[in-house]
Amino acid sequence: MRALFWIVALFALAVALALGARANDGYVLLVLPPWRAEVSLNLFLIALLALLFGAYAGLRVLGATLALPGRVRAYRAQRRRERAAGVFQDAVRLLFEGRFGQALKKATEAHAAGTAPGLSALIAARAAQRMRESGKQQGWLERAKIDDPRTEAATLMLEAEMMNEERRFDAALGALERLQQRHGRHIAALRLELRARQGAGDWDGVLRLLRQLDKRDALPPELVRGVRAKAHLANIERLAGDAAQLAAYLRQLPDDERGQGVAAAAARALATLGAVPEAQRLIESAFDADDVWRPELAEIYGRLAGSEQTARIARAETWLRQHPDDAALLLALGRMCVRQRLWGKAQSYLEAALSVEASPAVHLELASLFDQLDKTDEANRHYRASAALAGA
Repeated sequence: MRALFWIVALFALAVALALGARANDGYVLLVLPPWRAEVSLNLFLIALLALLFGAYAGLRVLGATLALPGRVRAYRAQRRRERAAGVFQDAVRLLFEGRFGQALKKATEAHAAGTAPGLSALIAARAAQRMRESGKQQGWLERAKIDDPRTEAATLMLEAEMMNEERRFDAALGALERLQQRHGRHIAALRLELRARQGAGDWDGVLRLLRQLDKRDALPPELVRGVRAKAHLANIERLAGDAAQLAAYLRQLPDDERGQGVAAAAARALATLGAVPEAQRLIESAFDADDVWRPELAEIYGRLAGSEQTARIARAETWLRQHPDDAALLLALGRMCVRQRLWGKAQSYLEAALSVEASPAVHLELASLFDQLDKTDEANRHYRASAALAGA
């Protein structure tokens, strides 16, 4: 519709000009002594318009001619930038493809061309690290820090990740500390720090980070439970030589963090240190607070020495009503009854354990019991059965 409007308008203008020129009888007198010329006004106007159009066209041609070298230079620069961008993209692609030698070469070319120098240096550093060329790796990391201040955070993250992979955990923690001071902390940095602290053996730091990440749902629950249990077991092993410190550590341990063998390891360490009451309280509170039955705790409970055997037997018998077919609990009751010289109950519990699960430990306990009762034949039979199961 717009094109039709302009066509009609142009035709109307042409008609108006034709009619105006037809009605115009004027002329123009040009005098240049001793010459003079007389031309019609219409011809003069047409010539003037042609002269102006020619002058405009000439100036445009002249301008384009003079600007041609600059346009050529701009075109060549644009082509260089496009080629450099292509080289940079090739470097990224080759890095992800695992072709690290070619990625390093392309990243070097992109850096020399000035294409994203900071990122090009980081790609080169990662490729060099994958090729185990530590000198080039460190050199490119330093260039990345100098060439583009905007990539400082990315440089520190990459440095921490590479230090973790090389098991240089103290260096990784140093890079993450600088990152935290200058750019704050985020989830990816916390994950890297968690790995570094695991490698460095800083289990208190691991537990602190796990609680932060768990609040943000930044890790799978299964992974959180596994790493947390590992951290607690390491701390229990570290404190296994001091009953007071170990007991204090266990008192501040939340109930939901005592699973996956933590309570068993702690009870075993306390029993070894002679802190039997603390071990007893720990096992009983673990059973009271957790709906999951843990046979390893029952086994440790049955080995606890001291003068509280009768009370322990009564407590274990309440558990037996809930778990009548648990071999570990039956064995524990048998051992505690032996210590109290309750020979009949001990034999009954041990034989019940043997009927649930035949094991060398139960046969040995029965053999020892029959030795004390001067039943040599029975004792020898259980000794042989224990040896046979152990050798199987």
